[in-house]
Amino acid sequence: MTVHIEHTSNPAQRFNWLLQQFAANTPDVIDAIAVSSDGLLMAMARPGERTNADRLAAITSAIISLAHSSASVYDFGAPNKVIADFDRGYLLVSAISVGSALGVVATRNANLGNLAYDMAVFANRAGAVLTPQLIEELKNTVG
Repeated sequence: MTVHIEHTSNPAQRFNWLLQQFAANTPDVIDAIAVSSDGLLMAMARPGERTNADRLAAITSAIISLAHSSASVYDFGAPNKVIADFDRGYLLVSAISVGSALGVVATRNANLGNLAYDMAVFANRAGAVLTPQLIEELKNTVG
């Protein structure tokens, strides 16, 4: 059951703002979302695009789950980034903090090194404010 919260806290507003700024100011980013460890959408860079954001959240959740499974099989430690390289673009997934991940869709022109750096900067900023309580609030107020 989803409980809708009328008021969004300052930390939730800041997290959403950080994600929107990341997507708007990072060259060649088409879309970005944040997803919780249970696969639910927490935040989206493009408000109003809920259907696409939910799809990207499911894909991001599946990819980070596979990365964690692969890492445990080969004793590689926690996954940092997963990059899917397509003919016309990229899908990148990285952990934000325990319990959350970032999914980013970028054009084929994206500089992967710069994009990975910008994702790490976002994860450091956003991960510093994420708590289990904030994750729950974000899931309940996204949209």
